[in-house]
Amino acid sequence: MEQRDMRAYVEQEIARIKEQIGGSKAVCGLSGGVDSTVSAVMVHRAVGKQLTCIFVDHGLMRKNEPDEVERVCRGQFDMNFVRVDARDEFLDKLAGVADPERKRKIIGETFIRVFERESRKLGQVDFLVQGTIYPDIIESGGDGAGQVKSHHNVGGLPVDIGFKGIVEPVRMLYKEEVRRAGLVLGIGEELVRRQPFPGPGLGVRILGAITRERADMLREADAIFREEIIAAGLHGQLGQYFAILTDLRSTGVTDGSRTWDAAVVLRAVETKDYVTAQFAQLPYELLGHAAGRIVSEVPGVSRVVYDITNKPPGTIEWE
Repeated sequence: MEQRDMRAYVEQEIARIKEQIGGSKAVCGLSGGVDSTVSAVMVHRAVGKQLTCIFVDHGLMRKNEPDEVERVCRGQFDMNFVRVDARDEFLDKLAGVADPERKRKIIGETFIRVFERESRKLGQVDFLVQGTIYPDIIESGGDGAGQVKSHHNVGGLPVDIGFKGIVEPVRMLYKEEVRRAGLVLGIGEELVRRQPFPGPGLGVRILGAITRERADMLREADAIFREEIIAAGLHGQLGQYFAILTDLRSTGVTDGSRTWDAAVVLRAVETKDYVTAQFAQLPYELLGHAAGRIVSEVPGVSRVVYDITNKPPGTIEWE
């Protein structure tokens, strides 16, 4: 793939956004991830305070992430920022839903409804800013590709979104290009190199029905795995690394007694473009230590396994 002149791309995109939005107001669904942050900064460069960033805490974020997102946005960038606690709303709508596509659709539509509700408080808001990137379009069946899954900001959009238009500044970029665009915009290296996190959050890493208890279990297991990766100094070499909570139960033994608890999968991949990926050959010592900690520190987990599937044929996420 020929390397794009990212400085030229950013300048052209900012000019295009100015023309698209004009004197209207825009709202951005800011997750704190690389894609949405780069999109928000680009739009902010184009229209300044006409943009308001809304961060929705849907109860499916990684451990401590909502507070970290708010700290970065308020402390690092001079943006209008609104934090919405919608945890109960999302979890109530997801109750009993196990089908992956239904979960994605529910999360996507609920996001939009929350944005609509919050944007009404801002007066007339005509544009919704999203961090859609090119692999999202490909996996959702756009650009002539067969559908792999619906992304909450592609196939998950309801028909009546209530906005005049959608602004997608990084729609034609691959992940590494988004990172380069972030550096051009002056976003810090630490945030730009942050590993991707799906818009539906842990909702697509909890197999089966989602409950607050299961989300908390996965949050803790995921935090432990990420801590071990960072402690081993491997985080800069991996594209993504995370835990998945399966809907399987497994026999275990704790304090001499039989248990019948959940199985957790660990996933780590190396990739250049996120369209293809190879499973990371992590040291057994690291995997063993992470598994031991998860089983002993996270109540309700009795077994940990490691995913060694490449993309393709598998996807990076499990749902």
